[in-house]
Amino acid sequence: MEQSVDIRELNERIKNESSFVDLLTIEMNKVIVGQKHLIEGLLVGLLSDGHILLEGLPGLAKTLAINTLATIVDADFSRIQFTPDLLPADLLGTMIYSQKKEEFVIKKGPIFTNFVLADEINRAPAKVQSALLEAMQERQVTIGDTTYKLDKPFLVMATQNPIEQEGTYPLPEAQVDRFMLKLVIDYPQKQEEQMIIRHNLAQSFPKASTILKPDDIIRARTVVKDVYMDEKIEKYIVDIVFATRFPDDYKGLEKYKDMISTGCSPRASISLSMAAKAYAFIKRRGYVIPEDVRAVCIDVLRHRIGLSYEAEANNVTSVEIINDILNTVEVP
Repeated sequence: MEQSVDIRELNERIKNESSFVDLLTIEMNKVIVGQKHLIEGLLVGLLSDGHILLEGLPGLAKTLAINTLATIVDADFSRIQFTPDLLPADLLGTMIYSQKKEEFVIKKGPIFTNFVLADEINRAPAKVQSALLEAMQERQVTIGDTTYKLDKPFLVMATQNPIEQEGTYPLPEAQVDRFMLKLVIDYPQKQEEQMIIRHNLAQSFPKASTILKPDDIIRARTVVKDVYMDEKIEKYIVDIVFATRFPDDYKGLEKYKDMISTGCSPRASISLSMAAKAYAFIKRRGYVIPEDVRAVCIDVLRHRIGLSYEAEANNVTSVEIINDILNTVEVP
C-alpha cells in the first residue's frame, strides 16, 4: 500500500517537473513543421544524456532542429561539417604559440559547446571519429597533456546521408554503439510541405523563444532518473536484448539465428531503460509502462544489431527483427 502512495506522490512530482515539455514542444513546432518523431527523439536524448545519430536525406531540417533546440534552451551550439581532410585538431582545438605571452596557449575547438551537430559524420577519417568518441563517452577532451571537461549539457547529434556512399568511411561498431538513439527521418506529408513553403516565403521566418536554461535540463535529468521502473519492466528489457543475442531461445525467433551476426551489448539495455524513463517523463508519468519501452525500442536497438550476409541476401532489416522480437517476447 505504501508503494502505491509513493507512486502517486512521484507521479504528481513528475507532472509538475515535466510541465516544460509541452512549452518546449510548442516552441519547436513554431519552427519545425511535422517531424514529431524527430522532436520526441531529441527530447529523449536530451533528458537521458544520450547522443543521437540521424539518418535522413538532405533538406529535412536536421540542422534547423538542433539549432532551434539550442535557442530554446539558451545553450551554445556549433555545427561541424565533416570532410575527408578534417583533422582532430579542427574538432578539438590545438596548442598555439602566443608571442605576447611567450608560451603555448590552448585554442579550443568547436567541440567546446553544449550542442554539437556533426554533419555527415561518415565523411571524416577514423582519427577524427576517435577524437569525437572520447568527447562523447568521457565528456572530456585531451589537448597536449591537459584534459578539459566539457560543459553540461553536452549533446552530439550526428547526421549521415543514407544514399551517398562515395568518399565515406563507415562508422566503427564501437562508435555506433555510443549513440543512444538512431533516428531515421522521412519526407514530410503534403500538408506539412505546404506549411514549409509558407514559412520560407513569409517576410520573416518563425523564431523560437528561449524558455529554459541549461541548468533546467540538468535538473530535469536527475528527476528522469527518479521515474519508477518495476522489476517486471527491467526483466522485459533484458528479454528483448537477450532475444537479439540468442534468438533460438525464443519460440518463433529461431529463423534469425543465422541472420544476426552480433546481438546488442549491455549498453543497449542501459540505453533502453534510460530512454523508456525519459519517454515516460515526456508523457508526464512517474512510472514506466511496457508501451514506453516499445515506443523507444526501435530507435535504441536498430543500429546495434549486426546483420549477417544471409540477412542481407534475404533483405531482412534490423527493424523487421526488432518488430518480430517485440511481437514475440512476453509483455509484462
